[in-house]
Amino acid sequence: MDILNLYGPYAITRIDPWLEPHAGDIELRMDRFKGKRWQLVEGAETLTDFANGHLYFGIHRTADGWVVREWLPGADEVCLIGDFNEWNKESHPLTRGNNGVWEISLKGKDALKHGQYIKLWVRKGNDGFDRIPAYSTKVSMDEDTKRLCSQVWAPEEGFRWTDEAFMKKEPAAPLIYEAHVGMAQDREGIGTYREFADNVLPRIQKLGYNTIQLMAIQEHPYYGSFGYQVTNFFAAAHWYGVPEDLKYLVNKAHEMDIRVLLDVVHSHACPNVGEGLQLQDGTDDQYFLPGGEGWHPAWGTRLFNYGRPEVLHFLLSNLKFWQTEYHFDGFRFDGVTSMIYHDHGLGSAFTNYDMYFNMNTDLEALNYLQLANELIHEVNPNATTVAEDMSGMPGMCLPIEEGGIGFDYRLAMGEPDYWIKLLKDTRDEDWNMNALWHEMTTRRPQEKVIGYCESHDQALVGDKTIIFRMADAEMYTGMTKDYHTFTMDRAIELHKIIRLYTMSLGGNGYLNFMGNEFGHPEWIDFPREGNGWSYKYCRRQWSLVDNPDLKYEWLNDFDAAMIRLARERKLLDDPYAVSLWIDPDRKIITFSRGKLLFVFNFHNSYSEQQFFLHAHTVGEGKYKVILSTDEKRFGGPGIIAHDYVYSTEYVEGRGLGFNVYSPCRTAMVLERIGD
Repeated sequence: MDILNLYGPYAITRIDPWLEPHAGDIELRMDRFKGKRWQLVEGAETLTDFANGHLYFGIHRTADGWVVREWLPGADEVCLIGDFNEWNKESHPLTRGNNGVWEISLKGKDALKHGQYIKLWVRKGNDGFDRIPAYSTKVSMDEDTKRLCSQVWAPEEGFRWTDEAFMKKEPAAPLIYEAHVGMAQDREGIGTYREFADNVLPRIQKLGYNTIQLMAIQEHPYYGSFGYQVTNFFAAAHWYGVPEDLKYLVNKAHEMDIRVLLDVVHSHACPNVGEGLQLQDGTDDQYFLPGGEGWHPAWGTRLFNYGRPEVLHFLLSNLKFWQTEYHFDGFRFDGVTSMIYHDHGLGSAFTNYDMYFNMNTDLEALNYLQLANELIHEVNPNATTVAEDMSGMPGMCLPIEEGGIGFDYRLAMGEPDYWIKLLKDTRDEDWNMNALWHEMTTRRPQEKVIGYCESHDQALVGDKTIIFRMADAEMYTGMTKDYHTFTMDRAIELHKIIRLYTMSLGGNGYLNFMGNEFGHPEWIDFPREGNGWSYKYCRRQWSLVDNPDLKYEWLNDFDAAMIRLARERKLLDDPYAVSLWIDPDRKIITFSRGKLLFVFNFHNSYSEQQFFLHAHTVGEGKYKVILSTDEKRFGGPGIIAHDYVYSTEYVEGRGLGFNVYSPCRTAMVLERIGD
């Protein structure tokens, strides 16, 4: 991609002709992008040499000692303090250089030692205060001083990676297992990177997911923030272990052929003073927008100034750091909608294209995301980027040279909302089949999405997961395999159907949150004052799914079979599903995707239905059922025959196909087995 020679008109307006009236806005966005890029790198072909702030700032060994550098343009005096000098605020002053960069060199390899605690003492006018260096790669609590500090981290032996061959592999369609390391253990407490690697990764591998998305990895002082109130952007969260432990986790995932995405938070920052970037040099606009516009009105957090070159340097270097230092395979960008609109998308329904192209659109944030995507794919051409954008900004997942923002995928955030609203507000017999098809298949042309029916959002206290919404109180009494009621049987049946329908139809990738695959019975409630700082609901009860007497095993086994089907048949590589027949009255939806036929029967009362299944999209021949929600191994009655061979025939007025039998509230997948 030759970024330097981009020119309009851009392909985005040909891909989506409805954008033609806004061609001028897209031209402006691209002109601003090119101008910002030139400002940063002055015409260089790549961004990779620019995004090296982590190699210059922070704490670094030199040939004859150490050097510490920090950008503090508003400071009047800066000193290095720590246990190495008994926290003396006078013995180690930094010298101010160009553009507010402060520096100190310490002679001798033992001037600083691995594991020592340090901070910066900063004076602004008459005020003096301690600060953690912005590029700190290790932050932890000094038990002697009870202060959160930067920690010198320079072990004698570096981590030995064994994933060189894996890093060169081209990615398949992402089947994502969203996970939180700390709550990934059965005991009441905080899990570790190594526990996750040794105990949870094998479960994910067995289920068949090819990607994990790790939450809450960037340092955050409040565990209950779910990792979304970041203070130290270059530091791996101290809650779960040391940096080498995170590297062990990533390396082991790669050994298992599993890619690792970082849930990166560049949309806002924690406002805590003294722990993160807030008032780092004594001013409120060093990293953030000035005044009221620098605060998120709903989250109470600080908002980055994406127009300032030094801030872009910090954020872009941060992305490259996580790719090169920890071998992350890409990123899920949190809060993109909040970033790209001045009102943060609060209360906006985005019902027409004018809402994307007006004075409310933050071009500087969009330009940052373009720069980020360019950089990430320069560092690793096989990287994957995912945008958490609920607004549907056109071009979010189109290449930059086509006028897009450059993401690979967008989260299909309307899908879980649709499922919850449907289950909450509509009787089963009133489900609209045409609406169900529309919700899962409507997306912007040539832009890929990650489909999902629920993520961590639906599992949080105050909300309900899909199975909890359907089973309610019977989750506590009805999960033994010999227990059957209408409510419980419906919950088990629909849990499987909803997942298969969403995975097979709802996107070009699929996402599931840890534990939801087997219907984890409890919400997530982080330790807080209101629950007595309890970890009871901040864990995953793997013992439930490991118990052969409980229905969780059925749901887990079905999820594994479904994911294996998608992976082995490369189902999501085919961009589109083809509707074959939708019957609103009989509640039937049939479609093809790739070489497979899908039959979904959402009816809740017909005991059986027979109908003609069109097969013209996949060809004449013989077909067999290869997966059904009805199978006994998944808790079904086993009515659907998997050994029966269907043979296509041409029927006047109907076309090519065959008659198929479909019990109510089941789904099946058929594959052509021969001529």
